[in-house]
Amino acid sequence: MRYTKFFCFLFVIVFAASAFSKEPKDKNKYGVYLAGVSASFTDSLVYFTDVQYLDSAAVDDKDMLVGRALYSLQLKDYLEQKQNGKNRTCFMFFSRKKKNVQKELKKLKEKYTKGGSLFLQDVNPEFKFTKPDVE
Repeated sequence: MRYTKFFCFLFVIVFAASAFSKEPKDKNKYGVYLAGVSASFTDSLVYFTDVQYLDSAAVDDKDMLVGRALYSLQLKDYLEQKQNGKNRTCFMFFSRKKKNVQKELKKLKEKYTKGGSLFLQDVNPEFKFTKPDVE
């Protein structure tokens, strides 16, 4: 009788724990804040995008942005078509927290303005990152 009560109590505890425990969230489903920077070795103009939230962007198990090269290509293609920016190198800043991306951009802008020989320009706000087809 005593063991029966113990096993019943144990069964109830295991059942309650499994009922109230949450399923682990899939880290790949989180949205990401993105910002892009474009510089060129032959031009003194450095472009900065606004910080944008992209809910369809995914982060892999190593906290790297899935398809990050494709996001850079989006910015590069836009600048080549709309701003006549040839031979530009584009790179991305991303984080799940907007504050982290803003902090990185602020540091980079301070670094670029320190020398005084580079000009910073914002990319037209009409530019928006879109989820690339990653296969």
